[in-house]
Amino acid sequence: MALFKRGKVWWISFTKPNNERVRCSAKTAVKREAQELHDQLRKDSWTQDRLGFDYSQAWDTAARDWVETTVETTSYDRNINKINWLNLYFKGKPLTDIDRRLICKVADIKKKETSGANANRYLAVISAVLHRAYKWDLIPKIPSINRYSEPKKRIRWLTRHKYNDLLLHLPSYLKPMVKFSVATGLRKSNVKLLQWNQVDVDRKVAWIHADEAKGGDAIGVPLNSDALNALDMAKGLNEKLVFVSKTGRVLNEPNNKDWRKALKRADIENFRWHDLRHTWASWHVQNGTPLYVLKELGGWKTLAMVEKYAHLAPEHLARYANNISIEGK
Repeated sequence: MALFKRGKVWWISFTKPNNERVRCSAKTAVKREAQELHDQLRKDSWTQDRLGFDYSQAWDTAARDWVETTVETTSYDRNINKINWLNLYFKGKPLTDIDRRLICKVADIKKKETSGANANRYLAVISAVLHRAYKWDLIPKIPSINRYSEPKKRIRWLTRHKYNDLLLHLPSYLKPMVKFSVATGLRKSNVKLLQWNQVDVDRKVAWIHADEAKGGDAIGVPLNSDALNALDMAKGLNEKLVFVSKTGRVLNEPNNKDWRKALKRADIENFRWHDLRHTWASWHVQNGTPLYVLKELGGWKTLAMVEKYAHLAPEHLARYANNISIEGK
């Protein structure tokens, strides 16, 4: 019998293609949910036996393999901390046991500890691990993961006056990197790792390879006069990398003590390195760049991702504002 009850809980019973008997609790009193789990387990066992896929790999291995792919990023230490916390609930579990119900349960625990926004960061790690596992045929499908709603945050960007103040207080090795970031809108990792072989000064273009871009698509970067000036400032410091540390080596983290000191001296508060990208986008919109053009320039996947900047240029709505103006009639 495929399904049977013990008390109020449904149990599953079936035989694998290799004649191994499976009998386990569905951990639910709802027959429909038990049937869905039964069908999935049978399908998984058939796939494993006939196609050679092994879906018994534990979370531990998949999480370790994924986190090592982030070792060169600034989020590596944070990812390690998140994985360590998730291991309290996932350690030793087969990947196929990490279903939507378990994920929701763990996410709710983190939400109660901190907030929905913080829980979303952990859900993002779970999703990344499972997507990588799916890519390598370690699980047959990726469970649906719902995120918690988050309040929209104000976009932080600098006026040109404040930007010039910041430049005045930056050390010489950070100044060209900041100028290039604001001139191109590129993300920190792309600027930090930019190489001279990705730049063509004569054609006034640079490019980010697909495997280096957040969206997974290669990005062509037109270089304006400010960007070219920043490149000129960085010329000769390193044969391979465009932007480097004060010693001429790889700059592991530009969001460092010198950066924070310059912000303080320029009287700029609550400002992250990523806000340089917001500054670039905000200036574009304020100067009339259409949102669909900004989307292409910034390498965003959808137009919805740039609509948060639309309020900075309401001039196109001005002619409609007078429709209810008493003085204008």
